[in-house]
Amino acid sequence: MNDRINSNITTSRKILRPRRLVLLGTVAALGVAALSVAPGTSPFGMNSFIAPAQAAEAVATPPGFGDLVSKVKPAVISVRVKIDRDNDKSAMLQQNRMDQDEASPFDQFSREFGFRFPGGTNGVPHRHQVITGEGSGFFISADGYAVTNNHVVDHAESVQVTTDDGTIYTAKVVGTDPKTDLALIKVDGKKDFPFVKFSDQKPRIGDWVVAVGNPFGLGGTVTAGIVSASGRDIGNGPYDDFIQIDAPINKGNSGGPAFDMNGNVIGVNTAIFSPSGGSVGIGFDIPASTAKLVVAQLKEKGAVTRGWLGVQVQPVTAEIADSLGLKQARGAIVDNPQDGSPAAKAGIEAGDVITAVNGTTIKDSRDLARTIATLAPGTSVKLDIFRKGDSKTVTLTLGELPNEQQAANKADDGKMQPSAGTPRLGLGLAPAGEVQGAGQKGLVVTEVDPQGPAAQRGIQTGDVILNVGGKAVSNVGEMRSELAQAKASGKRSVLLQVRSADATRFVAVPLA
Repeated sequence: MNDRINSNITTSRKILRPRRLVLLGTVAALGVAALSVAPGTSPFGMNSFIAPAQAAEAVATPPGFGDLVSKVKPAVISVRVKIDRDNDKSAMLQQNRMDQDEASPFDQFSREFGFRFPGGTNGVPHRHQVITGEGSGFFISADGYAVTNNHVVDHAESVQVTTDDGTIYTAKVVGTDPKTDLALIKVDGKKDFPFVKFSDQKPRIGDWVVAVGNPFGLGGTVTAGIVSASGRDIGNGPYDDFIQIDAPINKGNSGGPAFDMNGNVIGVNTAIFSPSGGSVGIGFDIPASTAKLVVAQLKEKGAVTRGWLGVQVQPVTAEIADSLGLKQARGAIVDNPQDGSPAAKAGIEAGDVITAVNGTTIKDSRDLARTIATLAPGTSVKLDIFRKGDSKTVTLTLGELPNEQQAANKADDGKMQPSAGTPRLGLGLAPAGEVQGAGQKGLVVTEVDPQGPAAQRGIQTGDVILNVGGKAVSNVGEMRSELAQAKASGKRSVLLQVRSADATRFVAVPLA
């Protein structure tokens, strides 16, 4: 994934409008003086004139971003790395290829100014050769600590940085965090590098933003735009919470900073959305709040440790909320607490909905993952949970997220294959004990009607229904009884706990 900056016509027009006002104000003032028109009249035949206050306001229009850029640009660096060709599965090689179409002219340009392939045939490198890549970064301290993206320095055998004045330094990688795509590097030998600080405030949608970086390896380049959105999830990782900006970002800007009008870093440029590989005005930044926490741990320990709850969770949809009796589709429903996890030890059960952590409302499963990840292992937390119509608070101590685990976030993607079934849900069922390999609990789905409500919710042959509406079922009669009871109580959908392979999830199925 490679990230970069491009220009924006809309932004340019916004900058030009104030200048038009200045010009009109100046012409009007000169006209009044030269023609010596009477008070209350206009040289253009109108009984009005531009008030001094209006003219002063027009003249006071900010001229641009020059002062801001001169202040922050010296702290921005170009990051150049060398990667052995054998590491072609590295994140940087994969993420910085912007256009995989070999015949595309833009693909040729991307290679010329992004990766350089020495030797090879038709631009394709021979094995055991070195790939050179370029990204961006910025100093956060006078003694040479700098931030960039993990995918910029991932698998790098050597790292060089070039400062704004053209000086080249060798840098070392202090630590990386693939889950947030952040890395901390260090340049030794000086104690007076220009540096910038992270913002303490979350930017508002519509605020100006200035991005500085090294697009296409061309050197320090500045673009401007606005904050378009916040809280974006682009499927990049378990803790996605990106700021979306329209300041142009292009290949080589990975790891570069985005500044507010006070010269503070509001985000780290890390990704773009683009059909072609070039910027279309949709760029994504890692928020300063996330970067500060990660960088502090990388500096102290060289790695990031995160709190671990130990649950598989999924979002609460409107149907799930209705089936549980929740007033709002908010929170994270527990599919399954992992054996021996802090959640399991504290009595968290499948079907519980976590609605708040330490009094802070949880919006969805991803919000829960991000919230827990910001807390250190060993932290005591209070979870507000909704269980079978009642609310309660559970206190537990977080563990440490194992290295091989991702935050527990699951979503029902609905891409499961169906078959023919029962009158209510469109399912054919058999007790699990009668089906080899299905275990002893629940009902195995033997057939699925492609047009039935269960199929539309992603239930497929081989799934095991463990409970219906919060009650365990072991035969078809029990399931029909629970479905009838749910319908009689006025519910529009019923919540099924379903096991697929080794994972469980909850599925809200509409009642016919």
